[in-house]
Amino acid sequence: MPVKLTMKNSSVQMAKHLANSLSDTYLLTIKTHGYHWNITGPNFYSLHLLLESQYKDLFEAADELAERMRALDVPALGSAQAFHMHTAVKEAGDKPLSAKAMVTDLVKTHEQVRERIEEGRAFAGEIEDSASEDLFIKRLDAHDKMIWMLKSSAA
Repeated sequence: MPVKLTMKNSSVQMAKHLANSLSDTYLLTIKTHGYHWNITGPNFYSLHLLLESQYKDLFEAADELAERMRALDVPALGSAQAFHMHTAVKEAGDKPLSAKAMVTDLVKTHEQVRERIEEGRAFAGEIEDSASEDLFIKRLDAHDKMIWMLKSSAA
């Protein structure tokens, strides 16, 4: 028998989806920023600028996700430890990568983050939380654009 979602437990579950997306977004911000600092090669300048625009967008997105959690009266995550407990993003590590490897890793990571955002969007639609669903749709669109731009720059 399916569990009937009450307002309280649906908000708690929605907060978990938001926490996952916030954590993934914050760790992807750090990864993208690190690659921005360390990119080299013939496409350095264009990739450096692209990654800068992406980490800035991701940082703003993290703020929006955290504010949505607060709107649901749930504390927003605010520590590296908390982010690590809720993320699916694998950190970049200390080994320098080629520009191509960085772009490939970012595409893969954006796709992974996008999948988890879609889970949150679907749940928000199920519980008729249109504000969270709209936020997730906005993030899906942003990740689609970032993936497209990264793939296009690697061609």
